[in-house]
This record gives sequence, C-alpha cells and structure tokens, in this order.
Amino acid sequence: MADTRRRVKLYALNADRQWDDRGTGHVSSSYIDRLKGMSLLVRAESDGSVLLESKILPDTAYQKQQETLIVWSEGDNFDLALSFQEKAGCDEIWEKICQVSSRSILNVQGKDPSVDITQDLVEESEDERFEDVSDSAPPIELPPCELSRLEELTEVISSCLPSPARREKLAIILESENYIKKLLKLFHVCEDLDNIEGLHQLYEIFRNIFMLNKNALFEVMFAEDTIFDVVGALEYDPSSPTPKRHRDFLRNVSHFKEVIPISNQELIAKIHQTYRVQYIQDVCFPTPSVFEENMLSTLSSFIFFNKVEIVSMIQDDPKYLSELFAQLTDESTDDQKRKELILFLKEYCMFSQTLQPQSRESFFKTLSSLGVLQALEITLSMSDPAIKSASTDILSYIVDFNPSMVREYALQQSNKLLEEMAPKKGNSRQGAWNQPSDDPNENISDHFLITVIIEQMISDTDPEMGGAVHLCGILKILLDPENMLANVNKSDFLNYFYKCCMHVLIAPVLAITADDKPSKEDNQTAQLMGLILELLSFCVEHHTYHVKNYVMNRNLLSKILVLMKSKHTFLALCALRFMRKIIGMKDEFYNRYIISGNLFQPVVEAFKRNNGRYNLLDSAIVEMFEFIKVKAPENQGVLQNWPSSLMDTDSKPSVYKSAMQRFFRKTLPNAGLQLLMWTLR
Repeated sequence: MADTRRRVKLYALNADRQWDDRGTGHVSSSYIDRLKGMSLLVRAESDGSVLLESKILPDTAYQKQQETLIVWSEGDNFDLALSFQEKAGCDEIWEKICQVSSRSILNVQGKDPSVDITQDLVEESEDERFEDVSDSAPPIELPPCELSRLEELTEVISSCLPSPARREKLAIILESENYIKKLLKLFHVCEDLDNIEGLHQLYEIFRNIFMLNKNALFEVMFAEDTIFDVVGALEYDPSSPTPKRHRDFLRNVSHFKEVIPISNQELIAKIHQTYRVQYIQDVCFPTPSVFEENMLSTLSSFIFFNKVEIVSMIQDDPKYLSELFAQLTDESTDDQKRKELILFLKEYCMFSQTLQPQSRESFFKTLSSLGVLQALEITLSMSDPAIKSASTDILSYIVDFNPSMVREYALQQSNKLLEEMAPKKGNSRQGAWNQPSDDPNENISDHFLITVIIEQMISDTDPEMGGAVHLCGILKILLDPENMLANVNKSDFLNYFYKCCMHVLIAPVLAITADDKPSKEDNQTAQLMGLILELLSFCVEHHTYHVKNYVMNRNLLSKILVLMKSKHTFLALCALRFMRKIIGMKDEFYNRYIISGNLFQPVVEAFKRNNGRYNLLDSAIVEMFEFIKVKAPENQGVLQNWPSSLMDTDSKPSVYKSAMQRFFRKTLPNAGLQLLMWTLR
C-alpha cells in the first residue's frame, strides 16, 4: 500500500487565475541528474507517470499554507501547489525544501523548517542583493505603529510593492512583529476619535498589505478575532464620499442559516471565513487591474482551498447529507424549507467545482446514491422560480460532469416502472407502454426525469425563456451520442427516449400545426417552437435511424413545415433549417418521404410569399436547392413540376421575377431559361 503521507494533489494556476487540477500522485524529493540538483518529483498514482519534476531553487519563495499546502512560482506567472492528504507528509517535504532552498555562500545550514516561507530578511539571493544595490534602496524599517506615523507607514509599504524581493521582506516583518494587530488597534482609536484622515490612510495600508499576496498575512487578517476589523478598515475608501457599511452587512443583513444543523464547529468556522473572504474579494475591493489581479492570486487560492476543505468535510459527515435529502424528498416538508435546502445544495455543488476530477466523480456518486436525481424530479416541477432555477443549476452541474449518471438513472427508472406496470396491465414489459394509465390525466412517462426536464422547458413562463434555454442545453448534452460510453447504452437510451419522451417534446409543435397555418403566433410560443426545432435538428444530425423512423411514421416534417407560414421569420427559418438537416443526410428513405409528400411545396410557397426580398429566408431557400443540385442530384427530379406554379405571377413586381431568375439559375438552368423568356414577353 502506498504511503498516504506523501499522497498529494497537484494544482497549477491558469491564465484566468484559477487552479487547474493536474492529477493525484505521490511526491518525493531526490537528486535528479538531468536537473543537476535536489528536486520535487510527483508520480501519478494511477499509472506511475511523471506529473511534476521541479528543481528546488534557492531564489524561489516556497510557502507552506494551511498546514497541508506548499505553494511556489516557477517562471513568470506559473504558480504550482501541492495539497497533501496528511499534515505529516507536508511537514516532511517542507523540511526537505528548507534544507535546500536557503543554502547559499553565506548560509549553508539551511532554513528553519518551523518558518512558513523559505526566504527571510538576512538570507538574500544574489539577484535580490543586486536588485537592492541597483535600486539604491535602503533596508526596510517600519516606523513605530503610532497615529502620527501613519502617513510615513503608508509611503513605506507603497514603496515596497514594485519589488518582489522587498515585498517578501516586508511581509516577513509585518508577520514577525505582529504589526497587523497593532494596526487594528490604531483603527479602533481612529474610529473612536472620528479621525477620517487616519482611517483613509489605514485603508491604503491594508489595501497594500493585500497586494503583498502572502498567505501568512491572510491567516492573521482572516482569523475570527480580526477579520471584522480588517473589513472595517476597508470601509474608508478615500475615493468614496461616505464610508461603506460592510460590517453592518456581514453582521446584520447576511445571515448564515443552518438548513441542517452542523455539529462540526470547525466546519462552521470555515464556512463563515470563506463567505467573509469572498465578500472582501468581490465587494470590498474595486475591480482590479491586470497588475493588481496578479498580485491577489494568493487571495483567490485561499478561497479555492477553503472551498475544497468545506466540500470534503461535509462529504465526510455520514449523517448530514442523508438528512438533507430525506427532508428534501419528504412530502411533509414545507416549500420555504425545501427552498432553503435546495439553495444550500446548489451552493454545495458549486463549491464542488473546485475538486479534482476523481474527487468530483466521488462527490457526484455520493449525491446520486443519496437520491439527488429523485429529489430534482420533485423540485424541478415546483412553482417557486428560485427552487426551479436552483434545481436546474444542480442538474447542469451533474450533466456537465457526468451525463451518463443521468442516463443510467433514466434507464433504471423506466425499467422499474415497466416491471411494475406490466403485471397490472396483464401484458409484457414491452407492451406496457401502449397501455393507458388508470388515471386518465396521467401518462406513465410523466414519472420520468427526462420527461420532467422537457415539460419544464416547454412550460417556462419567463418572457426571456432563460430557464427553457438552459434546459434545452442540458437535453442536448444528454442526447449527444458522442459522450455516451458504450454502444449498448447508446442504443438503450435512445430507444427509451424515442419511446417514452419524444412525444412530450413534439406535443407543442403538433398542437399549433393541426391546421394549415400556426394557431398561436405570440412571441413566447414562437421562441419555444424555435428551441424545440433546434433540438429536433440536433436529433436528425446525430441519431440517424431512431429519429428517421419517428419523423416518417408520424409525418412530422409536414407538420413542422406549417411553421413556414409563421409571421416570425426566425421561426420559418428554424423550420427550413430542420428540413435542410434532413436533406443534408442524403438518405434515400428521407428523399422518398419528401417527394411522396410533396414537401417542397411549402418551401416554394414561402419563397413566393417573400416576394423577391433579398433576405435570410430568400438566401436559405436558394442555398437548400443549390445543395440539392450540386450534392444531392438524385432529388432534382421533384423540382421539374414547379416552374408552372412559380410562373403564375403576372401581378408580381419585377423584383420578384428577378428573384425567380436567380432561383432557377441556381437550381434548374433549363427552367431558368424558360422563365427568363417568359419575363421578357
């Protein structure tokens, strides 16, 4: 069994200042000939491949954070972090780094491993000494922490920011002299005296301390007994005419509500700290410049790793999540309580995005085993917009990471219901679908999660259709065969979808196309039709025979082409795009279906109604027939019947005749010549 003390997660900071997981493995320190020095080596626990080879360099500032993290930078803007499973392993590697990183001509004994940074005030690399000499900078001497010296202190701290070496030294001085707590005492004095000038200077001082980008200082500032004072100092921005009320918001407006009681006090403290630090980052600081954003990377890292800890601590509690899902699915739970539960679950899932893929997979498997998908069936259908929105977000997190989890659940759900229904109907499992429910208002498919998703999409009351668009995207991922793991699962799921769910998706289309023109033309209905046609076009492109049988057996294309008469041009284009997808498949069965049903006629009529206007509809129709002429010539025979109907246009203006000439020149050259002769009569 591998030594868990040396088990680590490797992270790298990306260009967006977010930590990317680079894998899990085991770390060691050894001499590597190729690198000519002691190095950190991380091998993947899955296959033993090398995840990291990093030479320990004396002039690199390594930091130990939160007892199980070691963070450092390699080159410009390339930060790395090792997150240890156990504190003992972190201490061992830290000691090895300290033995190497501070050795120089002046000091060969190594760095004291009890210190959390490998550079200190008297141990300078040659680069740092050269930088200090070239800048002619005097040693850093902080003035006494007194009210009369605040202006001087502001200038000293500001002068250190441009130099990485001086930032390092300043951070060490601030930490070793307990300077931050001294500053916070001055803050109280200034508030008591209503000393606005002093408060403005303290704002600048603390803002610049954040720019030092040092985790050790954050640990001091974000402690339970200091964080509110730090937030208070950040209320007095000199550019603001009045102080902000950050402390009042954190204490009196925002409230942490334990939807399920938490017994772990360490977890509660971590949640409070993370919320407050996130507030500092998002609210207390103005939008940072690129330079300032780079200097605040450690603040983002602090929040990131806090979230990882919170997710892990909740997941490790065997009772907490079980109780949460029990209440979430309990019929006796009132709507307000259910809203609080689902909002907490959404926040929890959002935090899980900080986990590495292996841990996230375990996380979602845990949620699945506890019944998260069953719970979402209930909450997605609730009328409260906040509950519905949060449920959609949770489902999106699951589907984005592992759509197979939802597909497998849907298949298990259908198989279970079929087994229950078949004996009641006195029929086989396969025949159960064709039997009506005892309840005339209920279909068997209404029980399915996929059906619930579709129903919520088509019943979205938001004029902007934001929820419907989100759910449409989720359905696309679930229906995409490219991310289905095996052919068997692919076939089973698509069979299930077309047998049990597709009729729900197309029902709104059939409802408004029963006559020869759309029965509803309001904007929201048109937007919904557009989303449904987008999904159907996706199915035509990716599902081959499943959707082909469905379209032809139900004469679906002829119904959809009724929408070519819609007053909404974008909807007519959606209907045309659906037909274009079908033609683009170049399938003989589709071709015969279109020809036998004379299904080009609605397109030609739309072309005539467009009356020669040179717009998207005109171009799309011409492009479709151009495609038939060039890439699907077997369909050209059906076009020969059209010139006479198109030429019945004596009353049309010349622009229409011009459009007809363009149409036939691109599709049927001979007919185009005939039309040209007709227009010149």
